[in-house]
Amino acid sequence: MSVQQINSFVAGKWLAPGQGARPIASAITGEVIAEAGNDALNAGAMLTHARERGGPALRAMTFHQRAKMLKALALYLNERKQALYDISFETGATQSDHMIDVDGGIGTLFVFASKGRRELPDAQVYLDGDLEQLGREGRFLGQHVCTPLQGVAVHINAFNFPVWGMLEKLAPTFLAGVPAIVKPATATCYVTELAVRMMLESGLLPEGALQFVAGGLGDMLDHLGAQDVVAFTGSAATALRLRGHDNLLASSVRFAAEQDSLNASILGPDVAPGTPEFDLFIKEVAREMTAKAGQKCTAIRRIITPDGLIQPVIEAVSARLAKTPIGDPRDPTTRMGALVSADQKADVLAKAALIGAEAERVYGDPDNLPMKGQGGFVSPLLFHCADPDNAQRVHDTEAFGPVSTVMAYRDLDHAVALANRGGGSLVTSLITRDGDVARQVVLGAGAWHGRIYINNADSMAESTGHGSPMPHMVHGGPGRAGGGEELGGIRGVMHYMQRTAVQGSPDILTAIGGRWVPGAAEVKGPAHPFTRRYGDLAIGETIHTAARQITMDDIEHFAHFTGDTFYAHMDEDAAKRNPFFPGRVAHGYLLLSFAAGLFVEPNEGPVLANTGLDNLRFMKPVQAGDAIRVRLTVKAKTPRNPDYGEVRWHVTLSNQDGDIVAEYELLTMNAF
Repeated sequence: MSVQQINSFVAGKWLAPGQGARPIASAITGEVIAEAGNDALNAGAMLTHARERGGPALRAMTFHQRAKMLKALALYLNERKQALYDISFETGATQSDHMIDVDGGIGTLFVFASKGRRELPDAQVYLDGDLEQLGREGRFLGQHVCTPLQGVAVHINAFNFPVWGMLEKLAPTFLAGVPAIVKPATATCYVTELAVRMMLESGLLPEGALQFVAGGLGDMLDHLGAQDVVAFTGSAATALRLRGHDNLLASSVRFAAEQDSLNASILGPDVAPGTPEFDLFIKEVAREMTAKAGQKCTAIRRIITPDGLIQPVIEAVSARLAKTPIGDPRDPTTRMGALVSADQKADVLAKAALIGAEAERVYGDPDNLPMKGQGGFVSPLLFHCADPDNAQRVHDTEAFGPVSTVMAYRDLDHAVALANRGGGSLVTSLITRDGDVARQVVLGAGAWHGRIYINNADSMAESTGHGSPMPHMVHGGPGRAGGGEELGGIRGVMHYMQRTAVQGSPDILTAIGGRWVPGAAEVKGPAHPFTRRYGDLAIGETIHTAARQITMDDIEHFAHFTGDTFYAHMDEDAAKRNPFFPGRVAHGYLLLSFAAGLFVEPNEGPVLANTGLDNLRFMKPVQAGDAIRVRLTVKAKTPRNPDYGEVRWHVTLSNQDGDIVAEYELLTMNAF
């Protein structure tokens, strides 16, 4: 077998392995299949290339343009994923494991592409939160904005997910407008290299947006600064060493870690054997022990069970593990492959021995390994800890493989305390149908766990699984889990941006944010705005309508026509007894209907649909005899597809005295 040369991509060129290259062995056979690393890596050149080429090119794009780029990358990779499957077998992963890694990574790109188009503006500045009025008259305002960091994101990834681990970090990084240097774990970097080659060959990425390191980073961390980010996934020991790097501390480099985690799963006190919830619990535990051969940062390491159900749980988990075929991952009948390497196997068995000093092994045999003598094959190992309160290793030792420990709890507070003994985890799961149980666990355990996954028969058909971080939700955890966050939808994008408080006049804030601020200058268009196409409308374009007087006949007709005969509209004495009303008043929805009648252009035109109202407020009651008029202003515009875009209108209703009586934002879809 020829040994594959795993290259780095440095400043626009591929660099072959050189001095300091390390061999990479097949997880299946233990034979050397590749080598990677080069001590001549020019870290400074990589950072300069990213800062001077990649960063400016990405920042010149809008959020929507970057989102479209992510979608195109996802489609490109999706068409070529079979090649990624094929090469991934050498990592010891099965076909189903590949789908978690490859399809999961591609799916993450799709999610961030979609969220970028739906939740971010087609602009380069993100407005974070509402306006703050800092002056009495509203002429001096504050707005938090987020803009891309002007440095580089250095992604240091673990060996277990060579594709997903890269793409789940790249998606929010690119959407934020920041270039990245990807450094995967050497043991599986050949899979990551192929994915990087695909992305670069697609031609979809600007020059300098993506670079790749196979092997060590050299002195790269010495050259990082305050605009750079390090995002790390791996062991707590490595995270501690990186976090304490002198230059990272001195330069205040952002550092996010997702690391070791003693995740737990709690079987609720309401669940009994023979129920769908009990079967679900057993299925989740066995799956998390065997998927990726237990090499998942979210795998269940501690199984927390009601005191009387220890034996049924041990028997059920053991029976399910016994039905899991272990062997060559290329065999379609295999359900659990190998650990990534012989070194990893040795580490897992050593950690299992530490756990075994406090717990009895009830399933599996470390001396009778599958495919003995080859690669990284091990047997699942299930332990029972009879005294979890006085144990230590079961709560602080992670055997990063198919190893888990069952322990009993006396009551729900005890279960929560045991889960929290892990010192901070990425995920704890709870199987229960009892809402009070769920609430008590969340209140007691939430501070120690980044995600709490609760499942039962009602949700299990759609649930994503204990061990599946979803792009929409935060992935990370406190304490031992690293104290960082990844994913979480747009929250993940914000990790690569700087939040800045901007203060100024309404006109200044409108110019910065591309979103009309009340009090800013109004723009008079050449015709009614409802007759103008999406691309022709200007931010701030405004019309002022004629006035319409509200009569008592209007109020009574609306009440009887709609059935809304609430006393404030129909009973003068009762209305006066209400502290909010001077007497009978017009319905709020009557005012909205009349407002639409004042500003709508009735003829067919570019306005395709009214899709809703946001932030509706009624500020002052309107009585019979009052007159209302409307100011309609283009507040913001967001393209949705090649045919139409969303227009957000700021609508203000005022009475004859100029007092604002109602305010809201109207959403329409307008043709391009």
